[in-house]
Amino acid sequence: MTRWNKVTGVASAVISSTTFGLIPLFTISLLAVGMGSPTILCYRFLIAAVAMVVIMLFSRRSFKLAGDQIFAVVILSILYASTAILLLESYKSIPSGIATTIHFLYPLAVTLTMSWLYKEKMSRSIYIAVLISLFGIALLAWGNHTEGDFRRGVTFALLTVITYAAYIIGVKRSRASKIDSVVLTFYVLTFGALLFFLYAMATTGIESVHRLSNWRDLIMLALVCTVLSDYTLIIAIKRIGSTQTSILGSMEPLTAVIVGVIYFNEHIDTTSIVGLILIIVAVVMVIVQSTGLREESTELQETSSGEDELS
Repeated sequence: MTRWNKVTGVASAVISSTTFGLIPLFTISLLAVGMGSPTILCYRFLIAAVAMVVIMLFSRRSFKLAGDQIFAVVILSILYASTAILLLESYKSIPSGIATTIHFLYPLAVTLTMSWLYKEKMSRSIYIAVLISLFGIALLAWGNHTEGDFRRGVTFALLTVITYAAYIIGVKRSRASKIDSVVLTFYVLTFGALLFFLYAMATTGIESVHRLSNWRDLIMLALVCTVLSDYTLIIAIKRIGSTQTSILGSMEPLTAVIVGVIYFNEHIDTTSIVGLILIIVAVVMVIVQSTGLREESTELQETSSGEDELS
């Protein structure tokens, strides 16, 4: 793996997790004005899919998939869409910072799965980073108190751990791993759009959107938190692997807590601050490990940088 691939892989992982952590910023405001979950998800993925069509046409990429890749793409799309709806439902019952905090247990699932199932060797510093980040997450959760249907919200958030971990591992280990990053992003979001269109039509229907502020939130949710987040996630997984990408995902709860404090007036105490500091320490450890400032413990197959760059 070249040094450039390592650096861009780490940068992509940080961008992906940070933009994913912005989801509550645009989603909660839409829920607050009474917009239903099916409508939010439908618009989010439809706008994202349209954006990806434009990118595909502009970059002159082929829409063709090999026969053995179609099933993998469909499964990945279902996993990504499931994560989106479960996380959104969790926001209705528990604060966004808590939901994102619980969601961040997925790096542990990814690390253990890659180590036990795929026999991927991990350096001691990676294991330490996992433990530090999880301890930081625990402090964040401990430092926040919630009201409402806590059990329901926690259940939905915990289910995202399974779906998102499976998605991250699938991008690296399934037949979809050979698909160009832009093309894979296009199909994941397009299949997701189809699923949520059917979901909306079968439940509440697709609500009309009249306010410009709501359109702004939907567009930002689609382009920043979906297109940019998923595209950079796929690049990161291909360049630095599933495990290190998932650990760098600790920027998600960090971002969510900051958003909660600034925009939703959520209280942050000393325990939460300590948790945030530990998360940052874990991220720095992975960055140092991944960019080659320390010797890497694993050798990942180098992927062609040309196929992952927008032309």
